[in-house]
Amino acid sequence: MNAPFDAAQLHDCRDAFVATLEALAEANKHIVAVCNDSVGSSKLVGFRDRFPDRLINVGIAEQNMVGVGAGLANGGKVPYVCAASPFLTGRALEQIKADVAYSRTNVKLVGISSGMAYGELGATHHSIEDFAWIRALPNVPVIAPADRVETAAAVTWAAQHVGGCFLRLSRMGVPDLFPADHVFELGKANLLRDGGDVTIIANGVLAHRAVMAATLLASQGVSARVLNMASVRPMDAQAIQSAARDTGAILTCEEHTIFGGLGSAVAEVVVDSCPVPMTRLGVPGVFAHTGAANQLLDDFGMSPEAIASSATTLMKRKA
Repeated sequence: MNAPFDAAQLHDCRDAFVATLEALAEANKHIVAVCNDSVGSSKLVGFRDRFPDRLINVGIAEQNMVGVGAGLANGGKVPYVCAASPFLTGRALEQIKADVAYSRTNVKLVGISSGMAYGELGATHHSIEDFAWIRALPNVPVIAPADRVETAAAVTWAAQHVGGCFLRLSRMGVPDLFPADHVFELGKANLLRDGGDVTIIANGVLAHRAVMAATLLASQGVSARVLNMASVRPMDAQAIQSAARDTGAILTCEEHTIFGGLGSAVAEVVVDSCPVPMTRLGVPGVFAHTGAANQLLDDFGMSPEAIASSATTLMKRKA
């Protein structure tokens, strides 16, 4: 990826998560953290040192971890249950379904290092199904912030939200897209760039790549709208419908399989109310191979250049 960002401009959203969590815990004694032997990878060392009696480490026992979180919530606590996303959502899916979604408990699920962020560890550690698994469950909003500012805003929102939710956070460095005073709104898309020829919808680590692709398209005389769709469930159907009417074509980009994730969710809105040509970029129904995380995105056609090329091809299908 030919990104115009140096290392100093890229930020790990986990840092924003823990800084915000510690500030929230300072103000609210009921906030606790639960993890699965992942104090380091969840970056909870500072939280543990500041609040040693409010961090519960259950070891490598994800099903128990979610159950412990639900029990703490039933006891009046506000638990942030943190683990690598493939193990939180894969191993503990039954507990998330029964103990969080069905029981409507006030558990904040935090999937750390989601998508293909664990690139070199391979398919067992890639979490490219978590949107699909969790999005199918009632009562659990699914949120994938695009930068450190939106991460902090979503973590703050979660503390105020009564009920379960799933925050999908990456460890890949991303640049800032939002102003410092950004407020997260569940079910609300954010317009990152306006345009009338095609719409690109992305979230998480793909949002800034979508903006870069729009910049490339602009140099070719193409006006691309870019929507950040951090809220995967519920979705901003109105923003999708407006994009379909105004631009006539929608391209989605996600660090996830193209089955059941962001693209599928957008397509559900499109096919129901505003049929237009669509292309879904993501992992095309295969296990992602082993490699550096950013390179994997490029390999699956999600470099800014490839996104721009897909948008150009898509526009040829417009009526």
